[in-house]
Amino acid sequence: MNPILQAQSTHKSIRQYTDKTIDDALLKQLIQCAQGAASSSFIQAYSIVQVTNKDNRAKIATLAGGQKWVESAAEFLIICADLTRVEQCSLEQGLGELEGNAEHFIAATTDATFMAQNLMLGAESVGLGAVFIGGIRNDPAQVAELLHLPKQVYPVFGLCLGYPDAQPDLKPRLPVDVILHKDHYDSRRCAEDVNAYDIQMQAYYQSRGDNQKTSNWSEQTAGAVQKKKREHMLSFLQKQGFLKR
Repeated sequence: MNPILQAQSTHKSIRQYTDKTIDDALLKQLIQCAQGAASSSFIQAYSIVQVTNKDNRAKIATLAGGQKWVESAAEFLIICADLTRVEQCSLEQGLGELEGNAEHFIAATTDATFMAQNLMLGAESVGLGAVFIGGIRNDPAQVAELLHLPKQVYPVFGLCLGYPDAQPDLKPRLPVDVILHKDHYDSRRCAEDVNAYDIQMQAYYQSRGDNQKTSNWSEQTAGAVQKKKREHMLSFLQKQGFLKR
């Protein structure tokens, strides 16, 4: 297995970091390399806010649900979907302001996500650990205010980076045969696939070195989706100029 495949298959979310700082030149190199990610029509609709202010980090950690690693990580970045430059291009070409189309929202969000995944993979390749912070969407309006985000920009998620101070156990992913369908989607096997994976994940949760618990994938997934609907996101995105049409 080559180094890239090895890194992809052994990814772990790292939440404990040493006090070692990340060289600024390395961080910029990682971001530059991450920009090699695919971009919808090459619009590159993303920006990164590097949060160095300790007070703001503490506030964001609280807003994200008490995720203290936001404060302790060597670097904390906010990955934003950003249509400001896209709108500027549209205005310069005489095509008017953006109108909040769902397609533009999806393109900007996927652009930001592709770049961020590239950034995480690159960081892990040089010995850094990382974890994404979706909890910033608990209160995106306050995050946007702290970061002075203008319209046509919204925070998709945060990213903690640092040198690992612990190595959690590797979580087993869904088997390839569960997510790979040939020629057509086969929904008949869904219940069987979920039940089999629940058994595997329950064994994992009970046997891992830290934070052992009695649970399974269904319980974790249902709670993550049904208890974190974040219905306020719609009004926030509309306010920021996204999702009006």
